[in-house]
Amino acid sequence: MLMTRTPKGMKLIVVGLSVFLFTFSAWAGKFLEKFDDRDLGAWRELIRLDSDIGQTSWEVVEGTLEGATRSPLIRLLTMGDERWSNYDFEFDVKPLEKRNEGNITIAARVKGNRTIICIIGDGPRFAKVGGGIPAVPEPMATCMGGNFHSATGMRIFAQEPSPLLKLNKWSNLKVSVHGDTLTFWINGKAVLGPVVMEPKEGTLPLLRGKIGVGLANYTARFDNLAITGGSVRDNGGFSVSPNAKIATTWASLKQF
Repeated sequence: MLMTRTPKGMKLIVVGLSVFLFTFSAWAGKFLEKFDDRDLGAWRELIRLDSDIGQTSWEVVEGTLEGATRSPLIRLLTMGDERWSNYDFEFDVKPLEKRNEGNITIAARVKGNRTIICIIGDGPRFAKVGGGIPAVPEPMATCMGGNFHSATGMRIFAQEPSPLLKLNKWSNLKVSVHGDTLTFWINGKAVLGPVVMEPKEGTLPLLRGKIGVGLANYTARFDNLAITGGSVRDNGGFSVSPNAKIATTWASLKQF
């Protein structure tokens, strides 16, 4: 039998390359959530102004996440790793019903009660970024960040008039956060950004955090969530929870 020997230097290269590839594959990847099972145990709700106004439910329906709320205040359902930093986050969303003035929301860098959000919906049009709130709402795309529980804690980064998402039709929302720069896409079109995310005076910038989906005064379905970035662990396309469990419904104590 012919035996060959690998030079010592080559062995070191092979070992080093193996360690690099293992580390890279473990931490640089795409995290997917397709709601293949009905467990929402890894998700947490974050409510604008920490209010209990209105009624909200979250449940897995036909392999999608369905959220329903009668509240004018944004409800976020969040998950992920607070160590995630620079990443792209996107999902498909199908609004089923709209009640009064409302919006659909995508959130990034959620940490505690602080977050960056981009919304498409009926919003006040600000005379200038960071300015006062006018009285008449109109369809707008708006990105902001700061303390989600404070009435004055969020700073507007950018805003432009934009049509509402069509009912009973799938659309795609995407937000990219890299360093202090943000871009917001709707159906493959960059509607806001790249824009610099300047924090409110006296507050630290939001550099890391989880992701979230949200709504106000809407019933909508969410699917095909994808988070891609250098700090994101690749989950191989599996759902957040690998084991199917009994259906979990997130709801307020009140019923619709």
